[in-house]
Amino acid sequence: MKKLSKYTKRTAPLWVLIVSIVVLLGQRYGWFDSAKQTAQVNQPGLYRVIRFDDGDTIVVDMNGAKETIRFIGVDTPETHDPRKAVQCFGQAASNFTKTFISTNNVRLEADPLNTNRDRYNRLLRYVYLPNGTLVNAEIIKQGYGFAYLSFPFTKAEEFRQYQTAAREQGKGLWSNCQPSANQYGSFTSNDAQ
Repeated sequence: MKKLSKYTKRTAPLWVLIVSIVVLLGQRYGWFDSAKQTAQVNQPGLYRVIRFDDGDTIVVDMNGAKETIRFIGVDTPETHDPRKAVQCFGQAASNFTKTFISTNNVRLEADPLNTNRDRYNRLLRYVYLPNGTLVNAEIIKQGYGFAYLSFPFTKAEEFRQYQTAAREQGKGLWSNCQPSANQYGSFTSNDAQ
């Protein structure tokens, strides 16, 4: 083994101290935050949102192909269904989803109890922000949509509780619209005025 020189023996603790101080200051003042954010945005499995169709449907670039994603377990008031009038809080829900996701890429997760696609061939997914926030849940918690409970999914009871809390607190559409129960075990918003 090679012996360390007297100079190296004396300066090694100093270098350790300097590096430790730089790391602590960097953490304290956020010097490394941009690298952390870049890592979050560039994670494998994150997809770029290329269009917001409404409050519960987005289109992503999935490895060069456009895929329409329908959020599992949430139903927002309609804005684009040609068979229906624009519903109360529909535009607000659409704006919320667009603003909440913003320019973030999203992580998509299937549910083992749900089908992969709906009857319109849209992928059914939970939609997560890079920081782990579940967008589907936030829409319900903030009162921009209803828990869509007519199909089985693992987070059904959790989403039901979020809806109950939003309703009791008069959040979003619960204070501005007159939702009525529908045949699908959920609610339907009234038509916009």
